[in-house]
Amino acid sequence: MTDPSAASSAVYMELLWFFLAFVLACVLSFLLRLIVTKLFVSGEKTLGVYFARLSLPFAFLAVVFSLKIPAVMDRLFPGRALEPYLDAALIFIIIFFFLRLVDAFFQSWYVRRKQPFPIPKVLHSLVLAIIYLIVFFIILRGILGVNITPFLATSALLTMIIGLAFQDVLSNILSGMSLHLIKSFTKGDWVSVGTDEGVVMDTNWRETRIFDRFSNIVVIPNNTVASEKIINFSAPDRKTALTIPVKAGYEAPPTEVFEALREAAADVSEVLSHPIPEVHLLSYDDFGISYAIKFWITDFARKYPIMADVGRNIWYKFRRRGIAIPVPLGDKLGEVMFSVDAQRKARNMEADVNQNFTDLMESDFLKDKEGERTGDFLASEDTMHEFAGMVKRYRFAPGEVVFKQGEGGESCFVVASGRVGGKISYREKGKAYTSEFEVEPGGLFGEMSLFTGMPRTATCIVLEEAELLEIKAEDFAWLLDKNPQLGEALAEIVSKRNKENQAFLEKLKELSKKDIEQSTNKRSILARLTSLIRH
Repeated sequence: MTDPSAASSAVYMELLWFFLAFVLACVLSFLLRLIVTKLFVSGEKTLGVYFARLSLPFAFLAVVFSLKIPAVMDRLFPGRALEPYLDAALIFIIIFFFLRLVDAFFQSWYVRRKQPFPIPKVLHSLVLAIIYLIVFFIILRGILGVNITPFLATSALLTMIIGLAFQDVLSNILSGMSLHLIKSFTKGDWVSVGTDEGVVMDTNWRETRIFDRFSNIVVIPNNTVASEKIINFSAPDRKTALTIPVKAGYEAPPTEVFEALREAAADVSEVLSHPIPEVHLLSYDDFGISYAIKFWITDFARKYPIMADVGRNIWYKFRRRGIAIPVPLGDKLGEVMFSVDAQRKARNMEADVNQNFTDLMESDFLKDKEGERTGDFLASEDTMHEFAGMVKRYRFAPGEVVFKQGEGGESCFVVASGRVGGKISYREKGKAYTSEFEVEPGGLFGEMSLFTGMPRTATCIVLEEAELLEIKAEDFAWLLDKNPQLGEALAEIVSKRNKENQAFLEKLKELSKKDIEQSTNKRSILARLTSLIRH
């Protein structure tokens, strides 16, 4: 006769071994996942997707198969009381392994093609959980013969109780599924949710996480996200329009303001050239005219730096063009300020003339670079001082384009401070090349267009905030008229220089054969300079 206490003890031992096998499978799964993470899961390796999804079922499958070995079974489960449950567990794990294998295949397929998985993460996990639960009930009923009807009835009651107790949680889950199904946004999109703006990091069963502009992670419950106004700056494509409002005085012609605002946006490299920036006149106000510049970007993460660059350029453009940004003032105070401003401008004008003269005398403009008079000016100091009063001084922001290769030009520039970079694009033997140079304080650029009438041979961009002296054709004509010998000397110098560079000039598609011939011919250059005086 079997001792009941001994039989009970044997069952408890088998349960203990069963529990220890479960713990061993969990530990093995953890170690496998750790190894896979170290070796395979980096970047977008599809092997990492396979192994990461299969580590858990593989570990349990290995442990259960080990327990099914006859020698191990006889040793650990001599009473065979738990053998049916072990068989049921083996079947469940095999099905679990197969489902994970299929799931890993589809996920890696999308990873290889760098496409998002079509089923939302929350819905994907929920569907798998339901399938696993159905398989579990089938095994209980079909293999172990367990009557699952009471369990299902209890589960329905329990589900109702849980649903009432966790209404907010369920609301978040359903909201998360809704957000994924209608594709309001995806991971990596820049969005605005209520008062929060940032890039979407992840959306799980409960919450959406956003990395905002202050480098903080903002956690927003899904039901809150679903009820808020959502702006997706990354849809339908990465192009996003930004707008900067500006006010200008009534004395500035709107056409000139439009041009200055468009140039301010176009000079920022991160602003798209297509669609082209738009300028709108909004209203006529008490203290000026309100405008808005609208432009498009693709990197919304740099919204504020780009707006700062455009806004900075607007200041410089307006300042050079004499466009005032009005400040509301009382009538009497305005009269006083006008008088003070007029006196200040008079003093500044005198100081500017002196500074212009100093900068011109220290520059390469009209300096003889060859022969015994190397370094001497081709014009007298008195003439240069008078000429300095005609030259305009302008301030340029970093990144502003002074002129572009191929454009027409009737002026040249002297760098008073800062640095200007130049790029020359040309073709040789069917290949495109770019040559770069820098102009530092005292340097001269753009003079070939002034002296010869050729199109600009380079694109010049301000590298750091610069003050440039612009020498226009009409002012240069005055200088030529005051110094009759200057035209002859310049024609000699320019023609000789261009003859030396003729081979390179022929590589520039912007220059015609006629342009090059005239720029290397002393008589043609002299005729050009003479025509400036006549005009």
